[in-house]
Amino acid sequence: MMKLLVAALGCAVLVGGCAGATATRTSQNTMTIDAGAAPSCGALGAAKVAAKSAAIETIKAGYDRYIIGSAASQNNVSVSQMPGSVQTRGAIIGNTYRSTSTYVPGPTIVSGTHDRQLEIMMFREGEPGYENALDAREALGPEWPEIVKNGIKTCL
Repeated sequence: MMKLLVAALGCAVLVGGCAGATATRTSQNTMTIDAGAAPSCGALGAAKVAAKSAAIETIKAGYDRYIIGSAASQNNVSVSQMPGSVQTRGAIIGNTYRSTSTYVPGPTIVSGTHDRQLEIMMFREGEPGYENALDAREALGPEWPEIVKNGIKTCL
């Protein structure tokens, strides 16, 4: 039971710390969000990180709401099989040598990221388009001040 708990905790740490995003201002009220997430997060994890980052960056820029104008995604995940080895065991019984060889595959290495890019337009109350835009604070939920302060480090 303890081994299972340690393994689950290790997986949570690996998934939990492998996501992030950057924002680039492209005009006074537009921004590009580039988000990446670990292979274990999947494309959905990268999308969640990008969406939350759009809300965070909207608030940081002094706006209240945003519209996602376009989105793109890319899967840069790859899986490699490392070389294996052959283990041979044998024994001499009388005048006969008997052996068994077993192939042991090498470890599988998963690398790369799931990436998502969003182009957003930001709005303040009273500006045209405000009423159709997503509320950034609502998108982040009641913990929004803490999320804006600390950023996103997980795809969960």
